Amino acid sequence: MKPIKKLFNKSIAIVGLGNSWYEYNIAKTHGVVFDEVWAINAVGCVIFHDRLFMMDPASRFLDSDDAGGQTNAMREMLVKHQGPIYTCEKDDRCPGLVEYPVNNVVEDTKSWYLNNTVAYAVAFAYWNKVKKVSIFGIDFTYTSNPGYAEAGRGCVEFWLAKCLDAGIIVDIAQSSSLLDANIPSQDKLYGYHRLDDPRVIGIDSHGNPHVKKVSQIQIPEKKKETGYLDRYDSHKKGPPEPKVY
Repeated sequence: MKPIKKLFNKSIAIVGLGNSWYEYNIAKTHGVVFDEVWAINAVGCVIFHDRLFMMDPASRFLDSDDAGGQTNAMREMLVKHQGPIYTCEKDDRCPGLVEYPVNNVVEDTKSWYLNNTVAYAVAFAYWNKVKKVSIFGIDFTYTSNPGYAEAGRGCVEFWLAKCLDAGIIVDIAQSSSLLDANIPSQDKLYGYHRLDDPRVIGIDSHGNPHVKKVSQIQIPEKKKETGYLDRYDSHKKGPPEPKVY
């Protein structure tokens, strides 16, 4: 397989089942447009997508209950999905399966660190030289449960670093721990976070990072609020909330 020409310089959303995937729904409802949406495993059962990545063999879902709660949903989808579903081997029971071009990706990128399905999807984006990768629902760790961590974060971040080095814009859901996206700006640079005037990272509209002191950042004046009032805006002037009888 060769890189797909129509993916060159495109904007891609990769969506998994982690908690931060709700930010994908918010992005879509607020008019954010992606050229393609790539689903990871069972998230393909619930959102529209252009490609699905499932690096386990289909037999894991069709012939066993090894996948736990995802099993039934994946069984139903796999036998109907017309593809492409990128995976490690074809199965005659699933019409949409496509063998992932692992030989090409490894040889062309000279990298073989691929220990989870998300990493394969990011590597595919890198190999196809997309313009932007937006990541939703790929979290691995959670502030609500600091003692729990899913395997594979380092591998995904390795491929995201390769994307950044290649000039691909990488956008991570703000609530995800991936690339420390959910860490406050003043705490991202270790050591500098202890200073009275911490250094913070900013990203310009072209995806380029810059470092500034907090004191150098100009916070724009808050614009006068206009528009609708809601039930939590009782402190503002406006018509009273209608009574409920």
